[in-house]
Amino acid sequence: MSKFKEGNLEAPTRHPLNWKDEDFYNEDSLNTELERVFDICHGCRRCVSLCKSFPTLFDLIDESQTFEVDGVDKADYKKVVDQCYLCDLCFVAKCPYVPPHDFNVDFPHLMLRAKAIQFKKGETKLSHKILTSPQKVGSIASMPVISPIVNWSNSNKTMRKVTEKVLGVHVDAVVPKYHTKKLSKIFVEDNSTSKFKVAIFGTCYGEYNDPQTVIDLVDVLRHNGVEVKLIKKTQCCGMPKMELGDLEAVVKYANENITPLIKLVNDGYKLIAPIPSCVLMFKNELPMIISENEDIMAISKAFYDPFEYLSFLKESNQFDGNFKPIDKEVLYQIACHQRVQNIGSHTKRILGLIPDLDVNIAERCSGHDGTYGVRKDTHTYSVQIGMPVAKKITDTTDLVVSDCVMAGNHVAHIATQDIESIHPISLVKMAYGL
Repeated sequence: MSKFKEGNLEAPTRHPLNWKDEDFYNEDSLNTELERVFDICHGCRRCVSLCKSFPTLFDLIDESQTFEVDGVDKADYKKVVDQCYLCDLCFVAKCPYVPPHDFNVDFPHLMLRAKAIQFKKGETKLSHKILTSPQKVGSIASMPVISPIVNWSNSNKTMRKVTEKVLGVHVDAVVPKYHTKKLSKIFVEDNSTSKFKVAIFGTCYGEYNDPQTVIDLVDVLRHNGVEVKLIKKTQCCGMPKMELGDLEAVVKYANENITPLIKLVNDGYKLIAPIPSCVLMFKNELPMIISENEDIMAISKAFYDPFEYLSFLKESNQFDGNFKPIDKEVLYQIACHQRVQNIGSHTKRILGLIPDLDVNIAERCSGHDGTYGVRKDTHTYSVQIGMPVAKKITDTTDLVVSDCVMAGNHVAHIATQDIESIHPISLVKMAYGL
């Protein structure tokens, strides 16, 4: 009997990214693999509703003379690659041909390889390089003199048109505010000790754009008797650069972060980041990019999603479930980069403990994904992808919540209703009456 089988009922497994192999950057080899995988996708088409990559691919095939992949100009493969923002949902939730299946399809990592080749060839726009440098941009935009000017210009339609031309940021995209009172400035040290110890990786977004959500997380953890530290002087997690295909920068950032993180891990601390993408980067992506590094493996095992850690506290009888009622109806969008961590629905379970809180679930992509939702060339597609989520908002919906604040803000922004978006940890803090 043939060893090949249709579909796959086994759990997806992933191989380390062989980006240091000479063949990795061979364009002919890449095109051969793209054609092989595209042909498999063409025969399946289960992922057509996930993002713009698959409709783009299938349109190219259907409009070709042969109606097959061999009729598509290889120069057009780039159109498929450019629409992938590495959400990983096709790999985890849809594709029946992922490893250990013999077809060995890893669509996101194949797209990453193509992006890496584009970057190495110098085909990446300068504006994209700037937009994927959140720490550098944030450190400048949050300066006391500059921050008010940046925030004003981002809310001014005329200035947004200028920004669109210069940086390629779509005039209608929601962009975050920059705070002069950064997270590292407003975080208050606490000398209390506990056997439950957490170090917060604040992230670029938490440091410059949304420090309050991180403070809410700190308050919730301390309310549950957790010793909390803020990890200072860290580098970007590297996710934006990975989405750009700049793997050298990803490894550079990782090496800068490893020293402070591994010291905390060795001292018994668990690590938490408020942004799912950053957690995913340390949990899953970096161990596949620098798989030979034992420290990153230890860091990966110590990293928790915020609500995953709250569930850990609950299982350890350390969690305070004495919530006050919240009489609100919320739309909870489950972030893609949280789903692909394969940790389960911890946020949904914890929110379900809050009396009178009506939680409606949207288990679809917001379409935001970092720079994809703000760039001039992809914002329209981002809105199309996120609209099914936004349409779940009704006149009785009080709040949009998402573990990815940027995704939640995007959904609220494209909705027809005027509605606010917050991180679900802020709801937990509210239920504690803090």
